[in-house]
Amino acid sequence: MVHVPWGDLRGAPLSASPHVRSGTYGCLECTANGERVMKIDFDGIQAFVAVAELGAFHKAADQLHLTQTALTRRIQKLEALLGARLIERTTRQMTLTALGREFLPAAQALVQETTRAVRQLKERTRRSGSHFTLACVPTMATQMLPTLMREYAQRHADYRIRLIDASGYEIREVLLNQQAEMGISIQGPKHPDLVETALFDDPLMFFCRDNHPLRRQKSVRWSEMNRDDLIVVSNFTATRIVTDYQLARRGIRLEGRFEVQHHATALNLVAAGVGCAILPASTCGAGDRPGVVRIPLGAPVVKRKIVLLERRGHTLSPAATAFRSLLLRKSQ
Repeated sequence: MVHVPWGDLRGAPLSASPHVRSGTYGCLECTANGERVMKIDFDGIQAFVAVAELGAFHKAADQLHLTQTALTRRIQKLEALLGARLIERTTRQMTLTALGREFLPAAQALVQETTRAVRQLKERTRRSGSHFTLACVPTMATQMLPTLMREYAQRHADYRIRLIDASGYEIREVLLNQQAEMGISIQGPKHPDLVETALFDDPLMFFCRDNHPLRRQKSVRWSEMNRDDLIVVSNFTATRIVTDYQLARRGIRLEGRFEVQHHATALNLVAAGVGCAILPASTCGAGDRPGVVRIPLGAPVVKRKIVLLERRGHTLSPAATAFRSLLLRKSQ
C-alpha cells in the first residue's frame, strides 16, 4: 500500500474527523501531527486499468499473471476502499461506471509513471551492482589476485572490478572514506567501523639467486643469513612491523645492508644478484621468477595474516558479493 500526501482530488470532500473515508478516490487518515494522507491500493488500480484497457477480466488476469478470482478480489478491494463501484459486470459484458470512466485517465497515468519509475530504479541498481572497487596490498595484487580475477571474469562476464593497490594503512582509510567496498590487507589494529575476516597465513621466506650458498637448503634459520647481502623492506611497512614484533619476542633484531620501500623492488634486486631478501611467500611463487629461489624460514617461523576488510553495516553490491564468495572459497 502506497501513502501519498492528500491533495486536491477533483474536489473530493474532506471531513473534520481525523479518520474519514472519501467517497471519491480513497480514504483519508491523520498522522500524529495531523497531516492528512491517502492510502492508495496500487495493485487494485493496476488491475482496474488492465480490465478497462483490455475489456475483459480473463485477458487482464492473463496479462497480470493472476487468476480471475484474484483479479476480481483486487477490484473489489479497490472499490471498497473508494466506496464506489468502478466496473459493472454481467455474464455477457463488462462496462465502466461513470465514476470509473472519470477515474481511468488518472489511474492510467499513475500506473504508467510508477512502472517507469520502478524500471528506471531497477536499471540503476543493475548498473551500480555490476562493478565494484577493491583495495588490495601490492603483494596480493601481483601473485594471488590475478588468478582469482581470471576465474571471476570467467564466471561473471558482466561484472567489472576497479582495483586500488595500497598499503595496509591506506586500505583502511580507503574503506572508511567509502572509496572501496572491500579490502584485502594485512591484519592490523582493529577499527570499530571495519569487519575483519581471516583469509590465510602468509609466511616469510628467504629469497636468493640460484647460485647462493644457501640455495640447496630446505629451510634457513634467521641466524644463518648474512647481513652484508640482506635486502630488507622499510620498517614503516606493515610486513616489517609484523616481522620486527615477532622477532623481538625471541630476541632477534633484523638488520640488512639494503632497505627498500616495496616488496617488488626487493625481489628485482634479488633477481639482479644484488643480494638476498626476506619477503612474504605471496610475493613470488616457486619457479615464477627465473634464477630466483625461495626457501622457508625457521627458528622462528614468522607469518603475517591476510584478512578481508569490509565496512560494518554496509550491504555489498552483487558484483562485490560474488567476488567475496569466490575469495572465501579459494582461501579455505
